[in-house]
Amino acid sequence: MNIAIIPARGGSKRIPRKNIKIFHGKPIIAYSIEAAKQSGCFDRIIVSTDDQEIAGIARSYGADVPFLRPANIADDHSTTMEVIQHAIKYCAEQGYEPTLVCCIYATAPFLLPEYLQQAQVELNNSSVEYAFSVTSFSFPIQRAIKLTDVGRVEMFYDEYANIRSQDLTEAYHDAGQFYWGKANAFIQGKAIFEAHSKAVILPRKRVQDIDTPEDWALAEALFSVL
Repeated sequence: MNIAIIPARGGSKRIPRKNIKIFHGKPIIAYSIEAAKQSGCFDRIIVSTDDQEIAGIARSYGADVPFLRPANIADDHSTTMEVIQHAIKYCAEQGYEPTLVCCIYATAPFLLPEYLQQAQVELNNSSVEYAFSVTSFSFPIQRAIKLTDVGRVEMFYDEYANIRSQDLTEAYHDAGQFYWGKANAFIQGKAIFEAHSKAVILPRKRVQDIDTPEDWALAEALFSVL
């Protein structure tokens, strides 16, 4: 059984009620639920929340909310891994033990169903434990600079100062959209950013982390021109 788990707690601080804030006409969590449904990858789509309002909205868009998340994994210090492990164990206790699980973030309006499908193929056709979304940095990380305590500039990596940009190894970062994985890998708490994982590369124009009001404004502007 393949299960999607969408973590969506109610107590977001930097953007209050972020997971159900209206984004281009509908609650932002709706985009994640709809992408999961349209992908055809999942037997169940579960929203893990501690909030009754979020639960109601999630159900109205076709997700299951079979439990309210316990308070001990619904605070600022709770990890995504803990939330996924709790949901997997709940499913097993109810008699439908998952084999493949996909964590989809609630604030991923740029997620497309085909990205989920591609990652599922990668997971099924290889020996990896996880397949997740990444995108490339727009600037070579080897040329990154930092500011000293007195405001002066230093390079993080002096050895790359005179190497042409095209000769530097391209770097990628987590796109913050989804993490497909084998249920046992999640239960065992295996790290995702390791050699046993496969990356699904997304175009930068379809990636925007949304943690601050500025991030939200950028995401809305980008979404309007796609």
